[in-house]
Amino acid sequence: MKSKTLPSQSKDSYLSGRVSASAFTKASITVEAAMAVPFFFLAVVCLLYLMEIMAVQTAMRSGLQYAGKKAAKEAYAVTMVMPSHLEQDVVQAVGPERLDRSIVLGGSSGVRCDGSRISSRTGIGELMVTYEVRLPIPVFGVPPVKYQEKMRIKAWVGYEKQGFDLDREETVYVTETGMVYHKDYHCTYLELSIHMVPSDHIPDLRNKDGGKYYPCEHCMRSGRTGVYITDTGNRYHSSLSCSGLKRTVYAVPLSEVVGKGACSRCGRSVR
Repeated sequence: MKSKTLPSQSKDSYLSGRVSASAFTKASITVEAAMAVPFFFLAVVCLLYLMEIMAVQTAMRSGLQYAGKKAAKEAYAVTMVMPSHLEQDVVQAVGPERLDRSIVLGGSSGVRCDGSRISSRTGIGELMVTYEVRLPIPVFGVPPVKYQEKMRIKAWVGYEKQGFDLDREETVYVTETGMVYHKDYHCTYLELSIHMVPSDHIPDLRNKDGGKYYPCEHCMRSGRTGVYITDTGNRYHSSLSCSGLKRTVYAVPLSEVVGKGACSRCGRSVR
C-alpha cells in the first residue's frame, strides 16, 4: 500500500491550526485565573472580617457582663444606672486600645449604653450596649452595620417585688437636682458644650437663650485670663472640675419620675 502524504500547504495549515487552538486554550486559562484570584482574596478578606465581627461581639458581651456586675453592686446604694458609667466600664473591660484599632465605628467613643435602665421598685434592670461596625470593602460600599447586646441584672436590693412590667415602660433620663425628665439622652440640657473664652469677652457674650453669663459661686476666682462657659448655662467658671460643669444622668422608667415635668426640648419628642 502507498501511504498518502499531505501537501506541504495543507500540512502547514494543519500545524498552524493546532498552535492557534493551543494558544487560545492557554489564554483562556490565564483569563480565568486572573478573574478567580481577586474573588479568592475577596472571600478570604470577608472571612477575616466575619471572624473579627464575632470577636467584637464576644468582647462586647463580656464587657457588658463586667459593667452589669458593677451596676448591680452599686445599685445597692442608689437604684439607678448611669449610661455614661456603663460605657466607661464596657470600654475598660474590652480595652480602649483594642476598640480604637478594631472595626467598631468611632472606636472606644462608639460604644453607647443609652437604652440601659433599672427599676427602683423591683431592682431589675436591662442593660444595653449598641455600636456600629464598619466594613472597609470599597468595591461594594457597604454601610456601617449596627449591633446590639443586651442583658438583665438584679440589683443587690433584696427579692423581686410583684407587678414588674419593665418591658412596657419607657426609659427617661433625670439628673440629681433637675426638676424635669428627658426622653433624649443627648438632649442639649444634658450634654454640656464647654468652651474656653477670654475673661474680658464675657460681658459681650450671650447663651443660646440670649442670657448673660455671671461668675460661678463655687469656683470663680478673680485674675483669670481664660474662663469656661456652656451654650445653655448662665455661669462662667475658672475650673473644669467645677460641679457646675458636670451632669450626673440616670436612666429610670417613666413611672418613677413622679413630680417631674417633661423637658421643653425633648420631653414631647417621639422616640
